[in-house]
Amino acid sequence: MIDLHLHTNASDGRCSPHELVARAADAGLSVISVVDHDTFDAQKEVADLAADAGLRVVSGIEITAVWNDVDVHVLGYYLDPANADLAGFLERQRQDRLRRVGVMLDRLRALGIPVEFEQVVVPVGSRTPHAIGRPQVARALVGAGHVADTREAFDRYLAEGRPGFVPRSGATPADVVRLVVTAGGVASLAHPGLLDRDELIPGLVAAGMQAIEAYHPDHPPQVVTRYLGLAERWRLVVTGGSDYHAEEAHGASLLGRVTLPLADFERLEALPRGPRA
Repeated sequence: MIDLHLHTNASDGRCSPHELVARAADAGLSVISVVDHDTFDAQKEVADLAADAGLRVVSGIEITAVWNDVDVHVLGYYLDPANADLAGFLERQRQDRLRRVGVMLDRLRALGIPVEFEQVVVPVGSRTPHAIGRPQVARALVGAGHVADTREAFDRYLAEGRPGFVPRSGATPADVVRLVVTAGGVASLAHPGLLDRDELIPGLVAAGMQAIEAYHPDHPPQVVTRYLGLAERWRLVVTGGSDYHAEEAHGASLLGRVTLPLADFERLEALPRGPRA
């Protein structure tokens, strides 16, 4: 079984690389890709652990772009974490994440809901994630006793339109696709059914996007069918996976249930890759 959408605690997942690889092996997966948000921090550890467990790893990342104040997630596969242009871009992304979290905490503090920056950036008993965002703020709100769970944190304070929400700034989706392609990777639009901005697809294809994520836990069968059709129309290969974060808000029970068919993986593998000007 193949799952090309997993997260560790290097971004907003709950599992360490060791825990994630162990769970992937127990679930019967044979090929995995960790696509932490805006960071490759866990890639080497995952690859080493997976080799010992008999799992194949495809290098991956999920990069956040912005279009009309909407987050658009672009998956990048087969990338070299040492690529200088990519590394510089990701460091800028990380710094902007820290800036954004600081503004969120200022807004929450003004509402009489204090959360210390250290509670978000260095949670007790965890590694320091390189991709900080709203999920860590939500967990800090739970830890401080302000809300019962992360879902309430988003519903009351952090979702778009709520008092603690801060819009993201950043590169456009087309710019991120071009970055991935130039770095020799394959770009795929993440969970397009959740995004619901299909009008972006032609421009992303023109920018070099070669794939689209059809299989995702938040894609019911009719949505999967829709994106399989759009993939055929735009001559894209298909990617997919569980978007596993090891928490109920992100389908904790879905590891090994939402996977990519082997034929689609073979088409992904067959795509031409390598640095492109």
